[in-house]
Amino acid sequence: MSKHYEIAILGGGPGGYVAAIRAGQLGIKTVVIDKDKLGGVCLNWGCIPTKSLLKNAEIFDTIQNHGKDFGIYAKDLSFNFNEIIKRSRDISDRITKNVELLVKKNKVDRIKGFGKISSKNQIEIYDDKEKKVETISADKLIIATGARPRSVDAIPVDRKNIITSTEAMNLSEQPKELIVIGAGAIGIEFAYFYSVLGTKVTVIEMMDNILPVEDVEVSQALEKNFKKRGIEIFTKSTVEKAEIKGKKVKVTINQNGEKKELTADKVLNAIGVVGNVEGFGLEELGVELFKNQIKVNKETYETNILGIYAIGDVIGPPWLAHLASAEGIHCVETIKGIKNPGVDYENIPGCTYCQPQVASVGLTEKKAKELGYELKIGKFPFMASGKAFAVGEREGFVKLIFDAKYGELLGGHIIGSEATELIAEVALARAMEATGHSIIKTIHAHPTLSESIMEAAAQAYGEAIHI
Repeated sequence: MSKHYEIAILGGGPGGYVAAIRAGQLGIKTVVIDKDKLGGVCLNWGCIPTKSLLKNAEIFDTIQNHGKDFGIYAKDLSFNFNEIIKRSRDISDRITKNVELLVKKNKVDRIKGFGKISSKNQIEIYDDKEKKVETISADKLIIATGARPRSVDAIPVDRKNIITSTEAMNLSEQPKELIVIGAGAIGIEFAYFYSVLGTKVTVIEMMDNILPVEDVEVSQALEKNFKKRGIEIFTKSTVEKAEIKGKKVKVTINQNGEKKELTADKVLNAIGVVGNVEGFGLEELGVELFKNQIKVNKETYETNILGIYAIGDVIGPPWLAHLASAEGIHCVETIKGIKNPGVDYENIPGCTYCQPQVASVGLTEKKAKELGYELKIGKFPFMASGKAFAVGEREGFVKLIFDAKYGELLGGHIIGSEATELIAEVALARAMEATGHSIIKTIHAHPTLSESIMEAAAQAYGEAIHI
């Protein structure tokens, strides 16, 4: 007789495993199904291991290029590429094991295998040899199958010469030359990592700026920094084709009508992701799909099929681990009948972990103007921050955007040291409907980088002290 659950969760990434743990906390009989380690792409091949790689690069860059600023001199400084990669993999393995323990601690069953929906309330489990090993049933099903790198015919990924982010963080040998196609967060982080270690990096982006979702001033500041590092950047450029030629890859691009040919040892395809919606029974069941993603009611996350829900990357952008987790918690609480305010899609922070770091939440200046707001904008450079001066991190700025009429904080944008940590204050301020003056009047500890947020707010109102 098959096991029966109140909730079955298909996919164990940051949406699925968080939903499972929350369900366990609420006393719901739950199972989470995934053919791989829990943690999904984020913990295994994304968020966590890449941050390990980026920290290695940051330390090496600081000692090599800025050590003398601190009176530190290192002769014959070098690194071991394979040990850098191994550290990243070891950290990922340890964290995924901890997630498995958390799931077990919260009395959630864990099935390792590929789950296929055979009917509305039934899931068949297959092993890695595609043999059916088990069948379970559930009252409710949450689909959290995530996403994978987008592929296009012009960029034929073979995972050896033309690679995805998965291969980029696990190469056995550092490439001498790397072309990165796509200048979103993933592409930019790998461009920074490999450039610091000495790889000649070229970035290709079809939009006007790198990190095109960010405020233009931030994107331009980062581009200037990258070019100083020796990274070659082609914006407003489309890739016509990528071809493997012996041990090299030739990439033909079109920049404003002019064709150019570039070559490198490796090409990283970082043009985005698509939802994992194929092969596990959605179409047979009649679940409504839209552009390789599952269509849901964003208030409940229920699909067009009663009792079947979907969360995370598989329901579309923005593809962020922290959003998937928030959706998972909200979905489970809704199923349990708990009233909560839901996910605020207007207040989701986005982060890029290169150096200088980039983080933002809310509206860009351009978007706010398009929506008809009259604005007060405050901008505070880290070069005017005492703490930034002391720690040698003077590059970048904080930019806050306010509605001139009511003082509402519409958006915050940071480029600089610890931007990805600092953005939490801005997100909380927006969640609490803070005004410019409520930020100004909140005493910030001195000396801290976070004072720059207070100073940016003050600058918007002509009250900044240190600029």
